[in-house]
Amino acid sequence: MMKKHQYLNKKTKTKKMAGQLKEVRNRIKSVQSTQQITKAMKMVSAAKLRRAQDSIIQMRPYAQKLQEMLSNIVSNIEGGTSIKLAEERAIEKVLIISITSDRGLCGAYNSNVVKLTRSLIAEKYEAAYKKGNVTIWNIGKKGWEALSKLGYKTDATHKDIYLNLSFENVQAAAQAAVKAFENKEFDVVEIIYSQFKNAATQQFVAEAFLPIPKVLPKVGAKKSDFIFDPNKEDLIAELMPKILNTQLYKAVLDGNASEHGARMTAMDKASENANELLKSLKISYNRARQAAITTELTEIVSGAAALQG
Repeated sequence: MMKKHQYLNKKTKTKKMAGQLKEVRNRIKSVQSTQQITKAMKMVSAAKLRRAQDSIIQMRPYAQKLQEMLSNIVSNIEGGTSIKLAEERAIEKVLIISITSDRGLCGAYNSNVVKLTRSLIAEKYEAAYKKGNVTIWNIGKKGWEALSKLGYKTDATHKDIYLNLSFENVQAAAQAAVKAFENKEFDVVEIIYSQFKNAATQQFVAEAFLPIPKVLPKVGAKKSDFIFDPNKEDLIAELMPKILNTQLYKAVLDGNASEHGARMTAMDKASENANELLKSLKISYNRARQAAITTELTEIVSGAAALQG
C-alpha cells in the first residue's frame, strides 16, 4: 500500500512538472510572437520617421522666419494701422488646438500633450474654464478621446487630419481658427504640440497663435524699418493668413515626426525588454527541464533497485 502511494505521488509530481514545462514553453512562444510585432512596428515607424523628419527639417526654417517677420511687422506697426489678428482683448473665451496622434503604442507622447493641455488650462485659463469658455480643437484621435473622457469641452471637427495629412486640410483648420477669432468667438488661440528634436527627444510646447504676439525690442537695438509695396494694409491682409496657415502646418508636421520617433523608440525598448524576458524564461525552462530529467532518473534508479531487492 505504501509503495502504491509513493508511486501515485511520483506520478502526480511528474505530471505537475510536465505542466510547468508546457506553460513556460507557451510563454516563450508568446513573448517571441510579441517581439516579432514590436520589431516590425519599429521598422515601419523608422521608415515613416525618415519621411516625416525630412518634411519638418525642410519646413521649419521657412516657417520660423515667416513667423519672426510677422511678429516684427506687428511690433513696428504705428497706431494709425489697426490689425484685427493682432488685437489684444480681455481673455474671456479661449481656444486651444491640441495636436496628438491617431494611434497609440508611442510611449508617453500622447499623455504628455494631454498633460500639458490640462496644466495650461489650470495655470493660465482657469477663470475661463470655470465659466465653460475653454474649447479644445483636437488634431489626432488620442487627444480627443482622453480630453473628452476628462470632461473638457472638445471639438472633433479636425481630429482626422492625419488620415490625409496635407497643407490644404491643415489650412482649413487654421482658417477656421482665424475666422472664429475675427468674429470674436475666441479672444485667444494657442497651439499645444511636440517639437521634434530627434527620434528619442521631443519638446512639448504651448505656442501663441492668435492674437499675433509682438516682439519686445531689445535694449539698445535699432527699430526695424520695412518698406511696404503695395501699401501696408493690403500686404498685411494678404500676408497674415498665409503665415498663420504655415505656422499651424509646421506644428502638425512636428507632431507627426514626434509621433513616429516616439513609437520607434518605444518599440525598440519593448524589443529589448522581450529579450530580457526571454532570457529569464529560458533559464526557468532549462531548470524545470533539468529537474524533470533528474526526477525521472531517480525513479528509474529506484525502480531498478527495488527489482533487484
